[in-house]
Amino acid sequence: MFVRRGYMDKARIDLFHADNPSENIAGNQHWGHATSTDLYHWENQAIAIFPGAEGEGIFSGSSVIDVNNTSGFFPNQTNGVVAMYTLNTAEEETQEIAYSTDGGYTFTKYANNPVISINSTQFRDPKVTWYPPAQQWVMAIAYAQEFVIGFYTSPNLRDWSHASNFSRWGLLGLQYECPNLVQIPMLSNISVENPLDPSNFASTDMYVLTVSINPGAPLGGSITQAFPGTFNGTHFAPVDQVARITDFGKDNYAGQFFYGIPPTSPQISIAWASNWQYTQVVPTGDSENFRSAMSLPRYNVLANTTRGDYTFVSLPYDLSPLYTTTSPLANSTSLANASLLYDYSRTVPSGALTFNMTVTSIPAENVTGTTNFTFMSSVTGESIRGGFYLGGDTPFFINRGYIRGFDNPFFTDKFSTNNLVSVDTQTFRLQVVIDRSIMEVFLDNGLRSATTTFFAEGELDTLIVSSAELSPGIAVSVDVYGLNRYVVSYIVGRVPK
Repeated sequence: MFVRRGYMDKARIDLFHADNPSENIAGNQHWGHATSTDLYHWENQAIAIFPGAEGEGIFSGSSVIDVNNTSGFFPNQTNGVVAMYTLNTAEEETQEIAYSTDGGYTFTKYANNPVISINSTQFRDPKVTWYPPAQQWVMAIAYAQEFVIGFYTSPNLRDWSHASNFSRWGLLGLQYECPNLVQIPMLSNISVENPLDPSNFASTDMYVLTVSINPGAPLGGSITQAFPGTFNGTHFAPVDQVARITDFGKDNYAGQFFYGIPPTSPQISIAWASNWQYTQVVPTGDSENFRSAMSLPRYNVLANTTRGDYTFVSLPYDLSPLYTTTSPLANSTSLANASLLYDYSRTVPSGALTFNMTVTSIPAENVTGTTNFTFMSSVTGESIRGGFYLGGDTPFFINRGYIRGFDNPFFTDKFSTNNLVSVDTQTFRLQVVIDRSIMEVFLDNGLRSATTTFFAEGELDTLIVSSAELSPGIAVSVDVYGLNRYVVSYIVGRVPK
């Protein structure tokens, strides 16, 4: 994935993804391609990279813009695209490259592939980035079942040298997959109202290495963990041995950072919104032509918090282009020990909604009370719920167990985390975004986040937000906005699966 022609200023954004053109299950893997200018309105392009023979799969990898023509593939241009991917066969996983002279729409495979071969069937998912101080390319790659992330360097994307290993850190599961390495800003204060204001950046010399595991996550199946640290061009040094889980739900895996975003800006990632334990069997329809989806695009930074140094922060990318109205469809500034009910069956045709809740003046001691939300179907009575307990160890929960459209022993229905209230601000913030079958929640400016899929028999059309038994003086406000659904269109000649 990469951004071209400037940073998010009507730049074209390219996303390459796993694509099976013959079935809506994993397998027969190609590289699909979609483009956007705002990360929410997408146009599906023609398949970008095809297997070359029966039994081959084009597995995960990354793409970069070779501005200086280090590869030698682009003698007359500064916008050539090089993709690096794992070629999977029954005998071996090797690393190959392909290049594009037309902006990533079509690729030519390098004649001297593979560029890396170590005679292994568990060696995959190369993530390539440019390291300016050494004027070289750097790659992170998984030796999957050895629990090792290897770092390689190259002057030209064709010739690679092994530099170092990052071995057996964090949660191991049964294998490592899909590493990412990115330089990322560190915030001065996560508790301010607008934490991503550049004036709130303390430093931009930190890195984050993300490592996904599958299977073997604490909740089962697949999950991603983040390691903050420093990188000198060959070696990554984590700040500690802590495994920071990037999402406390069960449906956010192998998030990838977009290449081409300046290190002085919040990095942007997007993940696969599913779990390998059940992704092959979740419901879909004949008219859907897909079975999986991507998460919301997210801003990512680091922040120090109470009992949480170098927290990996995730916030949804600006949703305002999707708002159905400029002002809230429903709101309340006096929701303490009260409730708000909003029927959006007729006002939001997409069924997609977001709301922001702010709880202020929370006492530092002896606090009581809860805040809760429910999205429900007025037809079937199904619902997905969540809530925050302000007292005790301040747990937050999600419950998708009242949705009846999918039953599977691995489809865990309840999730929770703990979220300490800042003693400085005495405030709790919650943002929830829901679409037809995905809900994402963001606690306290993205200190905690969760992605949860659900498959209801009836359309959810009613939102209830409430609070109860709150300590005196606590104030609660909420704003509700309708969202236009993500727009995905197909170019002429591109037949959806």
